[in-house]
Amino acid sequence: MTRAVLRYVPHTIRHAPEGGVTYEAFCVTEGCGAESGAHDEQEEPQNWALRHAGRTGHDLFRRVFTDHARVTRDA
Repeated sequence: MTRAVLRYVPHTIRHAPEGGVTYEAFCVTEGCGAESGAHDEQEEPQNWALRHAGRTGHDLFRRVFTDHARVTRDA
């Protein structure tokens, strides 16, 4: 019979500022599928959504904010 000893070690996950944050906007109007693309600043996807809404009349968008995280073992 094989036996295993499991040791659980607590960890913490935190935002890693050096990884930055990316911002994106997606039009979720049925059949559209347009998207802003990923950007380092929130302003560009926001402006894209405003321009897209003005051109198309689409008014529902999904906004995505992606960050990086670092996991460290607790002391």
